[in-house]
Amino acid sequence: MMGLKLGSLIPQSAAIPRLLKEGLRQQGRLYAIAMAAMIVSAATSAGVAWVMEKIVDALSRPDSRAYVLTVATMVMGIFIVKGMATYVQVVFMSRAGNRIVAHQQSQVFSKLMRQGLSYFNAMESSEIIMRVTQGAQACRRLIDIIVVSAVRDTLTLLALLGVMIYQQPLLSAVSLLVGPVALYGIRRILRKVKEIMESELASMSEIYKVLQEGAGGIQVVKIFSLENTMRDRMDRAVRTVEKRANAISRLEAITSPMMETLSGVVIAGVVVLSAYNIFGGEPTTAGQLMSFVTALLMAYEPAKRLSRMRVSIEASLVGVRMVLDMLDMPDTQIEAPDAAPLAPGPGEVEMAGVRFGYAEDTPILKGVNLVFPAGRISALVGPSGGGKSTLINLAMRMFDPTEGTISIDGQDLRMATLSSIRQRISFVGQTTFLFSTTIRENIRCARFDATDEEVVEAAKAANAHEFIEALSEGYDTPVGENGAFLSGGQRQRLAIARAIVKRSDILFLDEATSALDSHSEALIQDALGRATQGKTVIVIAHRLTTILNADQVFFIEAGQVAESGTIETLLAGPTRFRTLYDAQFEGVSERGSRDRQVRFNA
Repeated sequence: MMGLKLGSLIPQSAAIPRLLKEGLRQQGRLYAIAMAAMIVSAATSAGVAWVMEKIVDALSRPDSRAYVLTVATMVMGIFIVKGMATYVQVVFMSRAGNRIVAHQQSQVFSKLMRQGLSYFNAMESSEIIMRVTQGAQACRRLIDIIVVSAVRDTLTLLALLGVMIYQQPLLSAVSLLVGPVALYGIRRILRKVKEIMESELASMSEIYKVLQEGAGGIQVVKIFSLENTMRDRMDRAVRTVEKRANAISRLEAITSPMMETLSGVVIAGVVVLSAYNIFGGEPTTAGQLMSFVTALLMAYEPAKRLSRMRVSIEASLVGVRMVLDMLDMPDTQIEAPDAAPLAPGPGEVEMAGVRFGYAEDTPILKGVNLVFPAGRISALVGPSGGGKSTLINLAMRMFDPTEGTISIDGQDLRMATLSSIRQRISFVGQTTFLFSTTIRENIRCARFDATDEEVVEAAKAANAHEFIEALSEGYDTPVGENGAFLSGGQRQRLAIARAIVKRSDILFLDEATSALDSHSEALIQDALGRATQGKTVIVIAHRLTTILNADQVFFIEAGQVAESGTIETLLAGPTRFRTLYDAQFEGVSERGSRDRQVRFNA
């Protein structure tokens, strides 16, 4: 199991102040209202303890009806105010917390959208989901814990201590002896919390991973009878999470019996000391003793919450630091400070001395020099792993070369804005990704200002209009998750329609027909013929029937351009391309192959 990458987490000493500063700055008004309500709630808690003296006195003077009614009115008022303050506190704390979760999730997703492909290649999607969901919730929990403990519980405890000291100063001093003992016990508990929480979050990430793989690869799971294997993986992850969650619960819960035991000892001691009047002085009235004991009993709950605060903070900090760590990661692909939009041009793409590797010690491209002429079809062929897809990814600026330059119409892509690069290019790959929305919106996502008429026109050009019209809801038919309700050929034609509606100058095709049957391939080849007219086309193909009308061919092998030229030139001699051609066509004449080929520009 691959655990969460926790090595680069920001220090705990920096995480809490930063989160509080951001949270309170963004939701300061809501927290201010909640804190004001907490202050009122703390005051009324002290008022409840204080009024107990008056209640006992009233019960001992039943003949004084006016006094009894006054005390009764005071009690009712205190509890009404306390209830209203509690309501305001809960509502505004919830609003502030929900906004923090929403803000953190939006902020993290925005950060993800600024990353290049290298980031997503290095980070598992299950870990990303884990950070966005659990981390954002941890941010809310941490702020709530600190705000509630720092304001409500602390003020309530101080107010109740004030009542205790007012009623019985010496007995209050004896009661405070419990504090140091409780702090010592909590300090020992905290040592185990961080390690357990990191392990629990790693196990949660494994649960997300199993869910994703089980749902996304369900066909493979069924075909190879992997149901039991997937169930075993899930069971192990779930049991691990359960075990560690139980450990955290034990650590959090241990503070309760500890505080209860200590409180019981203190209360028993106070009763004995008060009964025997060991300290001497003025005799204690029943009302004073009741008020003191009530304040002491009420102080138990906020004291217990404060004693558990450090454990709860430590349990939330791992998730908080994961989110902040993600936000602090440098963008893997950034624009130059003086980046300028690409100027309009014919669409010539050039690579000069390009070197690149996904890992520093494993070069993929080794000094590539080539030119894709504007308005022409250029084909990349060669064995798998030679670097063809990498060349396309670099030309689309999904990555930046480690050496050399890539330019469009003479403008270095690293000096151009990313948005202007994306406007100039379109892409159709071997596997088509569709959003879980309607057909219309999947086509229109390439250009949101496209009219319904333009969407239909693009679908017709992609040979998709006929099958779309045959669907129950036509262009408003949902396609399911990643086009699950459509066939491979239908998804591919939608991808071509998407590329057509964009009206870009440069079109990249990466094995766009390799996984299709002959009928679907013929439809798509015909659609590509219309989609590529007048554009700069760079196409990767293993099946040479798809590139026989290319203006030039580059044979890519071992990260270098091994051969280049027109098809006629490369077939004229003993070239690598000729060997590949003969192997695929098995002696069929070049003319016969060309006659059966549905050309791009037909």
